[in-house]
Amino acid sequence: MSIKDDIRKIIFITMWCIAGTGMLVLLIAAINNRNNKTCKGYKININGTNKRSFINNKVIENIITDSGRQKPEGKTISTFNLKSTESKLKRNVWIENAELFFDNNEILRVSITEREPVARIFTVAGNSFYIDSSGIRLPIPARLPVKLPVFTSYPNDQIKTHGADSALLEDIKRLSWFILKDSFWMAQINQVDITADRTFEMIPVIGNHVIEFGDGSDYKAKFARLFIFYKDVLSKTGFNKYSKIDVEYKGQVVGTKKGGEVSKGDSLKFIKEVQQLIRSAQQLQSDTVRQQAIKPLEGNAPLEMSGDEETARTNGDSSSKKGLSPKTMISKKKGK
Repeated sequence: MSIKDDIRKIIFITMWCIAGTGMLVLLIAAINNRNNKTCKGYKININGTNKRSFINNKVIENIITDSGRQKPEGKTISTFNLKSTESKLKRNVWIENAELFFDNNEILRVSITEREPVARIFTVAGNSFYIDSSGIRLPIPARLPVKLPVFTSYPNDQIKTHGADSALLEDIKRLSWFILKDSFWMAQINQVDITADRTFEMIPVIGNHVIEFGDGSDYKAKFARLFIFYKDVLSKTGFNKYSKIDVEYKGQVVGTKKGGEVSKGDSLKFIKEVQQLIRSAQQLQSDTVRQQAIKPLEGNAPLEMSGDEETARTNGDSSSKKGLSPKTMISKKKGK
């Protein structure tokens, strides 16, 4: 009985080996047959998240055709070195990834992933460039400027991925990505200055105050506290009442009043501007997210505030602009 079983196993294994060998032979024959065919053309596809592209088909064509000296059409597929061509394409700073392959119609498919700039950097030496989400330095195209968060006083002309510069670069990428994806902060933050201590000070579009942000840690909570302060305080008093707004410390917003008086006309103007800015951000968010609307600003009672320096403590740092219902408590501090 065991001999018959052994014979069956041998026959079974032999049949599978023959079948496997046959499949391998057919596969090799198919590959050889495909490789002996000629290229019938090429098709370029550039993938990017921007509405505008920083590279075009002409740039890609010049690379894969060696500036027109080597036409792909009519060449035998086996003569193509696709890996080498991919490497050449990746040498272009705007190309994050490149994949080349032939489809079933002998068409060379060229798939390009373009780098996306997330911030514009100005160095202390006066030079300027973009960076992408990986921290790669990108040149600024002459005819294709992009509206991006601006960071000034970067300490070096070269991007360094080690030491203190590495931590600073990570902070810049996080802050820039957050601002870039938020319509309110894109409209309100004019530029972000890098201090000597590698912290951040933000200069707003509306208002003459400076936002002391600290480093890039807890950035979402800091922006949430700042928005609450804008919504519950500055929308009532106007943006020109304070010279400095500090969100560096957890759970609080410190506003330093200006020494001089602001005219009533200017105050009303800035109040209307900030209210309109916040309403626009709330409406856009409501239309996009389809969640409950933020309570209208006009329905909030004005806050009575006094003192040279005021600290606004929010109910936790987990608040966001979605469905805000914060209660801002003002602790008054007498100036010295």
